[in-house]
Amino acid sequence: MTILCAMAASAALAQTPPKVKMATEIPPGIAMPDEVETRLGTLKFFDGFPDEATVDKLYDNLDFQRAVQAYLLAIPAVNQAAMRKALLRWGPANTTMPIWEELVFPRTVGLTFNTSTPYAWMWIDLHDGPLVAEVPPGVLGAFNDHWYRWLLDVGVTGPDEGKGGKYLILPPRYKGEVPEGYFVARAQSYEMFLAFRTFPDEKGDLKPHVELTKQRTRVYPLSQAANPPPMKFVNISPEPFVTVGPGDYQFWDLLNDVVQSEPPYTGDPVTLGFFASIGIEHGKPFAPDERMKQILTEAATVGDATARALTYRMRDKEAFYHESSAWRTAFLGGYNFERNGIKLLDSSSQYYFYATGVTPAMEAKMVGSGSQYALAFVDSNGRPLDGSRTYRLHVPANVPINNFWSVIAYDNQTRSFLQTEQTWPSVTSKDKDFNVNGDGSVDVYFGPERPGDARNFIQTIAGKGWNAIFRLYGPLEPWFDKSWKLGEVELVE
Repeated sequence: MTILCAMAASAALAQTPPKVKMATEIPPGIAMPDEVETRLGTLKFFDGFPDEATVDKLYDNLDFQRAVQAYLLAIPAVNQAAMRKALLRWGPANTTMPIWEELVFPRTVGLTFNTSTPYAWMWIDLHDGPLVAEVPPGVLGAFNDHWYRWLLDVGVTGPDEGKGGKYLILPPRYKGEVPEGYFVARAQSYEMFLAFRTFPDEKGDLKPHVELTKQRTRVYPLSQAANPPPMKFVNISPEPFVTVGPGDYQFWDLLNDVVQSEPPYTGDPVTLGFFASIGIEHGKPFAPDERMKQILTEAATVGDATARALTYRMRDKEAFYHESSAWRTAFLGGYNFERNGIKLLDSSSQYYFYATGVTPAMEAKMVGSGSQYALAFVDSNGRPLDGSRTYRLHVPANVPINNFWSVIAYDNQTRSFLQTEQTWPSVTSKDKDFNVNGDGSVDVYFGPERPGDARNFIQTIAGKGWNAIFRLYGPLEPWFDKSWKLGEVELVE
């Protein structure tokens, strides 16, 4: 067809359709104009049919939108993939348990650890069949699966009630016999991690319960229950260790690792649909072309940035403990981040971006036991916390606790311990040099230099932002009914 013929044909198509006998007046809003202005630029149509340039713009935009949403939905799974990679560095799954025997030092780059209890973690793989996990007495922990769903608690809040016991973890769709004598859990995915904390004894000594953990913890195939293989325990307290996942293009490779490991029936169809729409699907190679790589690279940057906005500037006012307070919960919508049967997507994304491990026990109201958490990312005037400046947190008298409280500073970049000259970036009410004011209140200072002779001091780093978690161990009713109110983090001018 010549150019003139093509132009004539186009002009003929652009003519107003003639009046016809079988016609209906179309209500407003159904027909698409020939041109519309959008954030994507000008979109052009012939009688509702997009031209080639418009189609390219729309598909680029759709792929980008889906990639950003896939990123936010994938944060839990990628956290687990990063955890898996870190833990398996120390030895094979099911047989190796890293333990922070002397507590977690800031050399560990991991999401919002505490500075008061030893942790013991290990990676679990059910691809070869059911596993038995023997858990020691006196621990507090849970199984979380590959998609970062809670499976069940172990220890104090688990069915063994802190007495220790044998747990039988069955893989998805397991149809074999289930022997008696175990606490049984049917997993939804094939891989997961087991994490629990031990506690100091009445003298504050960490070693007895750590040693008990090494003596009494065993994980082995059910088929080897009569003769369990040995376990390997690794003290990683002194070791540099990174469990935080990347936020750049590497994110997609880790997500693909999870998707390939877990058959579709272990996941959520809509979430897996988002992953498949960007080329990550079980049983298929992840091989994006250059156009898609560019989109995924940008989407990872925007996804990471969005997760930071959701975490550091959360806009749901219901998450905050008091009006005009910076302190908020991490668990808006509970441990499954739901309200009235609706998934709170923003709350879920911010939690898994910021924290490790999920269980109902972390957010449940258990007066006199368990723990509660308050998070602050800005000062009393709503400004980001600046490591170059000095702040004061006033903790009123009569903190409603049955045990102790702590406040810890974390790095905004890694959501891990702030790394400074101090051994730990924390103050706790059981510290040996803990100072209480005459009226029973406590002042905690944050800054690059200790102000005067302040004893309750957390060092910060000039040019580095930070945030804080206030933990209450054994919280009492005045915390839950809000009759006791924590002070704000205030700039010291």
